[in-house]
Amino acid sequence: MRNFFLFLIIGFFAFAEASCQENYVKENYDKTTYQIPMRDGVKLYTVVYSPKDTSQDYPIMMQRTCYSVRPYEEGKYKRSLGPNPYMMKEGYIFVYQDVRGRWMSEGEFDNMRPHVPGNDPKNKNDIDESSDTYDTIEWLLKNLKNHNGKVGQWGISYPGFYTAAALPEAHPALVASSPQAPIGDFFFDDFHHMGATLQSYLMAYPVFGHQTEEPTTQSWYNDKWNKLRERGGMNDSYTFNMNIGPLSTVTDSIYPDNFFWNDVATHPNYDEFWQKRAIINHLDNVDHAVMTVGGWFDAEDLYGPLNIYKNVEQRNPNNPNNMIVMGPWSHGDWSRERGKQMVNHIHFGDSISDFYQQNIEKPFFDYHLKGKSNPNLPEAYMFDTGKKEWKQFAQWPPRDGKITLGFQENGKLVINPKSTSQAQFSYISDPNKPVPFRSEIKPVTFTPRAYMTDDQRHASFRPDVLTFKTDILDEDLTLSGEILAKLDVILKGINDADFIVKLIDVYPTNMENGEHTPDHISLAGYQQLVRAETFRGRFRNNFAQPEAFKEGQEEEVNFPLQDILHTFKKGHRVMIQIHSTWFPYIDRNPQKYVENIFEAKQEDFTTGTIIIKGSSTVEIGENDGIEQKLPQTKM
Repeated sequence: MRNFFLFLIIGFFAFAEASCQENYVKENYDKTTYQIPMRDGVKLYTVVYSPKDTSQDYPIMMQRTCYSVRPYEEGKYKRSLGPNPYMMKEGYIFVYQDVRGRWMSEGEFDNMRPHVPGNDPKNKNDIDESSDTYDTIEWLLKNLKNHNGKVGQWGISYPGFYTAAALPEAHPALVASSPQAPIGDFFFDDFHHMGATLQSYLMAYPVFGHQTEEPTTQSWYNDKWNKLRERGGMNDSYTFNMNIGPLSTVTDSIYPDNFFWNDVATHPNYDEFWQKRAIINHLDNVDHAVMTVGGWFDAEDLYGPLNIYKNVEQRNPNNPNNMIVMGPWSHGDWSRERGKQMVNHIHFGDSISDFYQQNIEKPFFDYHLKGKSNPNLPEAYMFDTGKKEWKQFAQWPPRDGKITLGFQENGKLVINPKSTSQAQFSYISDPNKPVPFRSEIKPVTFTPRAYMTDDQRHASFRPDVLTFKTDILDEDLTLSGEILAKLDVILKGINDADFIVKLIDVYPTNMENGEHTPDHISLAGYQQLVRAETFRGRFRNNFAQPEAFKEGQEEEVNFPLQDILHTFKKGHRVMIQIHSTWFPYIDRNPQKYVENIFEAKQEDFTTGTIIIKGSSTVEIGENDGIEQKLPQTKM
């Protein structure tokens, strides 16, 4: 009952705050709508909120989105404007635009529309997200009043991609950009992870896989979930997805008319379809200020912010204004201040989003767009998720050495082993009894998030999961930078497999619950997931050209986990888990090699033995260019 009344109180204050902000927008901003023509004649629906105070000029802050610029009704206003309320009250001209083929804009929607390198503003045939942004800015500068000639842009998730996509061939007036939780490459982010498909994203496909017949203010995909919902049993995501069977079921009877699902299903490899949609390959000649933002526990887009920042840095060495911010957030949580910052069961502190908004985001835009005092922000503003505090770095990843984790008998994990272990570790992997990715039974969701800090004890007890842990640490151990898993593997009875590697913080057995720990959770002995990644083994040599394993033959499987900044405290342990199914977060690899897993039959799902040799390691820190150790793709 106490929790019920607390929920009502929180809901009341949240509603009251939203209402106050909406009143603030109405009282201080004028709303105007436009249909802005692009170079090919397509018109994009654009909403402009201009300050009522016209005694001064303002910078333009723009967000382009596929998720609607609602409210569309005349006299209706957004509840808040801009990246955060502090900027709304500071005073900017805020611009929101529906991208091509979405909501009230004309044209055809294209998921991660390919970039056209060197796009000329005079070319009316080749359009991309950068050219649409360019044309929009050009129109705004000519038609809006009371602007100071400077433009900034921001966006979270898909709007973060649109922000990143406008970095190359940018309009000269675009002086500050903040891609936040941006998609960098669709084969490694969001719907895929290192070649594996996220089956847990099935609910998301209707949003992206259907075209509108004409501009509309109403959702056109609401009924596209029906065939998924009709299957029933959605309160248990694991059982629900097992009952679907092979992914061919989705193609045949759930999403037969979903063009995005069919794009994914017919392009199982990293072919030209995916490569040309990777914006990270086009981030050249970026000469304005860029602040990329992400969350260490962002289940949707962790690859994107890290790799967009790194690519801008590497491709534009003379740009002094490229920085990255990574906090203890789930997807987009930096834009919301809830008081306490929780990810699943773990509390990371209070008012962390508010600190970011006031001390990082607002000063960044104020300096570059308004000419306010230089906040002297660091190259990398990063949150240590173990110490639970902010740290600043002059470069990312930091160059502070490498730590190697090695595997030895009896489940022992050794820090910087002096010699290579000759041991071998094996488990039987059965795709018909996959390892669950959650410690609790959870319903089907739009996209999963909470698992990113979940307790891994449910997995460490399974015979198909290899578990290694260090002795109790007698001093703090900080792991920072890039992570590379280097596995030496042998397959028996199968010729394909996935590999999941998880880095885990094991709490002391006498750990006490915190003030915000959920009642049903005990932190004593909690095995908190810190970082994990999955890798589809068929891509070990080339993401574009998969190949079967040779049964009984030792092969190398090297792949990166995403970056980390985490201090394992004195009294804790470091744990590594290795296994080959992780369901239904990723789809099931049949383990019998088939050309296209989306076309696999039930009889293809095969049980086999996987051997991990003791020569395998996990390296954290300086890896002499981790991208050079990734499987190379050659078209």
